[in-house]
Amino acid sequence: MDWLFVSLASLLAGLVDSIVGGGGLVLLPALFATFPGVQPATLLGTNKSASVWGTSMAALQYSRRVQMRWPVLLPAAGAALAGSFAGAWMVTQINPDFLRRLLPVALLAVLVYTLVKKDLGRTHAPRHSLRAEQAIAAAIGLVIGWYDGFFGPGTGSFFIFLFVRLLGYDFLNASVSAKLLNVATNLAAIALFAMKGHVWWQLGLVMAVANVAGSLIGTRLALRHGAGFVRGVFILVVGALILKTGYDAFLR
Repeated sequence: MDWLFVSLASLLAGLVDSIVGGGGLVLLPALFATFPGVQPATLLGTNKSASVWGTSMAALQYSRRVQMRWPVLLPAAGAALAGSFAGAWMVTQINPDFLRRLLPVALLAVLVYTLVKKDLGRTHAPRHSLRAEQAIAAAIGLVIGWYDGFFGPGTGSFFIFLFVRLLGYDFLNASVSAKLLNVATNLAAIALFAMKGHVWWQLGLVMAVANVAGSLIGTRLALRHGAGFVRGVFILVVGALILKTGYDAFLR
C-alpha cells in the first residue's frame, strides 16, 4: 500500500514537473510521510532516481515538437552539470540553512514580476546573438545548477523565469529548455547520492514508471495548450512553492 501511494504521488509529480517543474513539491512530502524512519538523504536520492526519468522523457517528447536551440542548450546543460557537482560538494562544507529564509522572498519576487508583466513569456522572441545567448544560458546553467546541488527547491521555476526574462523565450520554450538542464543537474545529484549509498533503487524504479506516465500526460497538455497554459501553471506552482518554503522557513 505504501508503494502504491508514493507511485501515485510520483505520477502527479511527473505531470506537474513536465509542465513547469516543481514535482518535488508533490513527491518529497509523500516520501517523507510514508517512510518517516528512512534517512532523509536516502529519500532525496530515491526521489531524484525516479524524477530524472520523467524529466528525461519530457525533454525527449518536447524535442520532437518544439525546435530546441541545441547550440545554446548543450553548453548550458554542461555548465548546469558542473554547477550541480560544485553545489553538492559545497553543501558538505557549508550548511545551506541560510538560504531557507531567502528562498520564499526570491520566489515571491519572481511571482510578482510575472503577474505585473502580463505579456512576459507569451511570445517567443530570443533577443541576443548566438554567442551572447550561449554565454547567458551557460551562466544560468552554472548558477542555478550550483543552487540545485547546494539547496534545490524551486530550481525548475528559476530556470524557466530566467530563460524568459533574460533570453526572451516564451514559457513553453523556457520550460522545454529547463527540462534539459534539469536532467543534467539530476544526474549529478544521483551520482553523488549513489556513491554514498543513498538511493533505494527498487522503489525508485517503481516510481520512475509512474513518473514517466505522468510526464507524458503533462507534456501533451503543455504542447496542446501552449505558452499561456504553461504560464498559468507556472504561477500556481510558484505560489505553492512560496507557501511551502515560507512555512518551512518561518513557522516550522
